[in-house]
Parts: sequence; structure tokens; C-alpha cells
Amino acid sequence: MRDQKMYCYTCGRDEMHRRLTADEKAWVKNSTRRKSVEDVFMCKAPDCRNLRTGFQKRPFDPILRLPDDL
Repeated sequence: MRDQKMYCYTCGRDEMHRRLTADEKAWVKNSTRRKSVEDVFMCKAPDCRNLRTGFQKRPFDPILRLPDDL
């Protein structure tokens, strides 16, 4: 998995993002009812954990963040 810099809607600037782990993908699938979450990334900025897709800066309404305990 390679991290990449993407725009984070909640931080308001470009931040490093990473792909999700298997447990995180399962959580997002259950939370959103999306069939595929392979294109979802998490912001790595401290205390952010905002989720976005590779193509959309704000795909979830309301904003979706990964819980800290995953």
C-alpha cells in the first residue's frame, strides 16, 4: 500500500492518505451499505481520519471518519 497526497475536505488542505485495512473496509461497508470500498482512502493527519474516495473529495454526507478503535 502506497500513501498518497490528496485534498482532505475536513482539514482544508492536501494531506497524506492511505488505503484501508480489511477490518476498516468491513466497517465502511457496514456503515455505508456500499458494495465496494476499494476506492476509499483515510486521511492520516493527526485527529482527522476523514474518509474520501479517489475521485470525490466528499463522497459521504454527513462526513464519515474511521473510529480510533479499528
